[in-house]
Amino acid sequence: MNSILVIGTLVEVLLLVLVLAGYLLAITGTLAKIASTTRLIAIGVHAIDDQVRPIDGEVRGINGALQKVAGALQNAVGR
Repeated sequence: MNSILVIGTLVEVLLLVLVLAGYLLAITGTLAKIASTTRLIAIGVHAIDDQVRPIDGEVRGINGALQKVAGALQNAVGR
């Protein structure tokens, strides 16, 4: 009787280990997909940064010109 219980317990432990290993493999696959997606997002962010970086100088130039226009308008109004 004891040997049957021991064998049953060992079978249950083995099944538990197999199920846990399956879940860990599934989690590993999901994390790999997340890592791949994160890499793609990082590449996209770097591309956007490269495209937007030249805008900074242009915006500063536009702001400078608008400040000159604002000053000229204030002088024209007499303030």
